[in-house]
Amino acid sequence: MSHKKMKYSTAWCLLAAVSLVANFALPAYADAPSMPWAQTQSDLKADPQVHFGTLANGMRFAIMRNVTPPGQAAIRFRIGSGSLDENDNQQGLAHFLEHMAFNGSTHVAEGEMIRILQRKGLAFGPDTNANTSYDETVYTLDLPEVDADTVSTGLMLMRETASELTLDAGAFDRERGVILSEERMRDTPQYRAALGIMNSLLAGQRATIREPIGKADIISNAPVDLVRDYYRANYRPDRATLMVVGDIDPAAIETEIRQRFGDWKSVAPAPARPDLGTLQTKGKSAEVIVVPGGMTSIQIAWTRPYDAAPDSFAKRRSELVEDLGLMVLQRRVSTIASKVDAPFISAGIGSRDLLDSAHVVLIAANAEPDKWQAALNAIDQEQRRIQEFGAAQAEIDREIRDYRSALQALAAGAATRTTTDIASILASNVDENQVFTSPGEDLSLFETMTSGLTAAEVNQALQQAFSGNGPQVVLQTAQSPQGGAEEVRQIYDASNAIAVSAPSNVADVAWPYTHFGEPGAVVQRRTVDDLGLTMVRFSNGVRLTVKPTKLRANEVLVREDIGRGRLELPNDRDAPIWSSPAVVLSGVKAMGYEDMQKALTASVFSIDFSVGDSSFKFDGHTRTEDLETQLQVMTAYTSDPAYRPEAFKRVQQAYLSGLDQYEATPGGIVSRDFAGLVHSGDPRWIFPDQARLSAAKPEDFEALFRPVLSNGPIDITIVGDVTVDDAIRLTAETFGALPPRPEPASSGERNGVHFPETTKKPVLQTHNGRPDNAAAAVGAPVGDLLSDLPRSFTANIAVQIFQNRLIDQFRIAEGASYAVQGNVALSKGVPDYGYAYFYVETDPAKVARFYALVDEIANNLRSQDVSPDELARAREPIIETAKHRQQGNEYWIEYLHHAETDPRRLDLIRDNLSGYEKVTAGDIREFAATYFTPEKFWRFEVLPATIR
Repeated sequence: MSHKKMKYSTAWCLLAAVSLVANFALPAYADAPSMPWAQTQSDLKADPQVHFGTLANGMRFAIMRNVTPPGQAAIRFRIGSGSLDENDNQQGLAHFLEHMAFNGSTHVAEGEMIRILQRKGLAFGPDTNANTSYDETVYTLDLPEVDADTVSTGLMLMRETASELTLDAGAFDRERGVILSEERMRDTPQYRAALGIMNSLLAGQRATIREPIGKADIISNAPVDLVRDYYRANYRPDRATLMVVGDIDPAAIETEIRQRFGDWKSVAPAPARPDLGTLQTKGKSAEVIVVPGGMTSIQIAWTRPYDAAPDSFAKRRSELVEDLGLMVLQRRVSTIASKVDAPFISAGIGSRDLLDSAHVVLIAANAEPDKWQAALNAIDQEQRRIQEFGAAQAEIDREIRDYRSALQALAAGAATRTTTDIASILASNVDENQVFTSPGEDLSLFETMTSGLTAAEVNQALQQAFSGNGPQVVLQTAQSPQGGAEEVRQIYDASNAIAVSAPSNVADVAWPYTHFGEPGAVVQRRTVDDLGLTMVRFSNGVRLTVKPTKLRANEVLVREDIGRGRLELPNDRDAPIWSSPAVVLSGVKAMGYEDMQKALTASVFSIDFSVGDSSFKFDGHTRTEDLETQLQVMTAYTSDPAYRPEAFKRVQQAYLSGLDQYEATPGGIVSRDFAGLVHSGDPRWIFPDQARLSAAKPEDFEALFRPVLSNGPIDITIVGDVTVDDAIRLTAETFGALPPRPEPASSGERNGVHFPETTKKPVLQTHNGRPDNAAAAVGAPVGDLLSDLPRSFTANIAVQIFQNRLIDQFRIAEGASYAVQGNVALSKGVPDYGYAYFYVETDPAKVARFYALVDEIANNLRSQDVSPDELARAREPIIETAKHRQQGNEYWIEYLHHAETDPRRLDLIRDNLSGYEKVTAGDIREFAATYFTPEKFWRFEVLPATIR
């Protein structure tokens, strides 16, 4: 669809994702000329499946028919205006305006937009959302149905957003508290650090004084006229692009777009685009950014002026050549991170154009707080090594093979790209003014661009990458070193004085795990015809469930479940469950993780390991032709694991380095402690503290995982674009060839797992962050998922109704919180365990009001039946979400594991839609009377340490 550049998350994930927008009518002004589609100024060809157009008023539109999944559509409405377009007294109002889209327009009463969408099956948040960044605001609607009424409703709401928002003063005042709550919630150490780095790189430019969330005093006090001014000036057809993708008739959609949007006229003169500033000329520099509660990282960056030239073959090739050189450097530093006594925990390299303000090349390493000097030495010297001696042709060819295999997978799966992915990438291309090229064209361009590419050209591009302004060295730390920036400069200068030598030639490595013994014999095979499943048991006890699908062309998912997970572990002592990422990072006995990546660069595979409540599991994602490799990798990890101490220590240090971040916000405390609390302090679910982390040893890591991986029962699930016979054959050659495994143990034990008892006072934790931010949760035990399926369907709808009421009152009417959540967590693997909970982040003074409101809603649900409309607004989004999920392989891989030994999982799939349809208002009332009672509620809150 377009060549996407590498992005290193430390500095790039800055643009705030938020919620929706607002307008009213004034005399129309002539529309300014809109920006032409990128392909009209490029030698690149746009995807021919997309119909691009421009209305007479300047609004652009793009329409694409796509039937994956069938019967669904996605709308993206982009306004090419964001916080950079705000006046000094409007800072934060672009984002504020986005929120006001829910608060009334000419044809939609205040509060009705969400209800209209819920009746159509859209869930607030997952399907109905928006985000405001520096240079754009994008509205998102994912339509679960494509009947004429649903599609027209979606387009109508976008048209209302364009020019018909009423921007009522009362609604504006009520929304202030929501925005301020969001500002508090987003004010994390990670965000402050990323913002500090970006502002350092773009010093003197407008982006550094136009953070999208804005200024709290303006949000608190700005008159509504200021947001009206912004709306009139910036929401105009020549800045708008509407994208519709899905199972639709493009001609009919274009007709409706022209009818609805053709009369849209600007109501104010076009404002001049702001001056973004000039990139400051900087030589070598050093800086310290102090972020209390943040991790320690060290960065070296180079910036050069942004290239505003149109998207073209030559420009993309130049970017690709630079990227390939940086990928070689990335692989080198990743290898360093995997070594014993590595100088840093992790490192990343990337380049990108940042906010049309600069081109940035960045090398960053996360380090232990007292080892940033060693990390700086390492990344400096590795960068100078590649700059001085270059990348070898063999290294570049390896990256080309890796890149090619990813593009081949995308091209092979192009016919079943998901509608939402296409729509979002279209919107991203508009933002970056790039041509929307097809996956097949991307692959073809790549082959042309890399044909005959030499190391000399790549190395010349690296010389350019490490030129311009810089090197700019930035230390991000929780506490400044005694010598401040001067100390950073001295460390860097001392490292610079050390001569670097040419890298040693690293020989190619071959993948040795291609044979595991004689293929296993199938001793049992049966089909489940109504669900399209085949279940197999091999002579060694390994079980396999296969579901062939055509949901995503050339995609196959593999899951391996071993043993019984947390339930298998003792509940009276600590175990380093947190070290599970080190299983993959350890590689296998014959080769480390980095060598595995090198050996298999031509293949598309993935490997992840985690500990679940009822199993230890490996997950893999591959393409059809690489399923054999994927199974070989997973079998090698199972039969010949390494458990390298250096991998364990790397994960251990990552955890230790990040501990303070959790203390800095109430949300951090909740994410850290909630699982342990709702499991009554069971050590198997407790997040490790510093003492536990520091005391853990590599031998503890191996002692935990080796026995179960080596001896536990194995259950394999394969879902995707594969035949049953191929899946059986390849599994027989890998897992089926292993020594015998035992039968799965009974999963009927709770093993001491239970929800906490009700407390008279809330369980209290404190955070070290802002004194105006707190979190509160209320939970109630419900029971497990599979033993009572009708109860699980009722629970989901009841909690959705509860959440909708909390949003209506606590967020919308009272403006008390941005984050209002309700959820149900019913275990599939732990008998009789599961709970419902409600959660908010809010001002500490409003925590008591949240508790009171929970009690009020619960009392009402126990005493009165909900209305048919309220029941429908809760049920329809759940059903439509379930339908949507069933159109993805991820759904089946999640629900099918252990299905051969627990057929209730199949009943859950069969009843998943009809079960919700059967839930009545009486069922909701009975459920509330049983579970939403004062004697069942457990309360938890996180207050600022300063007011405890």
